[in-house]
Amino acid sequence: MLLRLAEAYGKAGQGEEGLKALDEALAIVDKTGERWHEAELYRLKGELTWQKFQASSSKFQVTSLQPPIPNPHAETEAEVCFLKAIEVARRQQAKSLELRAMMSLARLWQQQGRRNEAHQVLSEVYNWFTEGLDTKDLQEAKALLDELSEGGP
Repeated sequence: MLLRLAEAYGKAGQGEEGLKALDEALAIVDKTGERWHEAELYRLKGELTWQKFQASSSKFQVTSLQPPIPNPHAETEAEVCFLKAIEVARRQQAKSLELRAMMSLARLWQQQGRRNEAHQVLSEVYNWFTEGLDTKDLQEAKALLDELSEGGP
């Protein structure tokens, strides 16, 4: 339930509250050993960390004509969370969760100008799937791969 609460906070633009809920959920995972949603918890933690970074950057743009100042710490923290989510998903052999985490990582790398790396790692996971290509996650992954190969935003 804390995962869904954190998602709701994120959608409402209250990333800090979402991060608190995720920290609580991850503490429960460590305490109980119940790791069913662990990969998704780390992925969402990365998303909310990155969202917080982007929100502060966009606020900066509104008040200044200068481009946003990159926050390498926030980007690094988000990347670490995405990589942890990928690691957990692989350990659990949860390809759908691995795909979701890889899409998050690919979007971050895309923003950092690392398009080729993003395309390579995402295509490796995407190409594992042979059916269900009409599902939302696989459609989004395909669209992101097309964007990365075209050099789009």
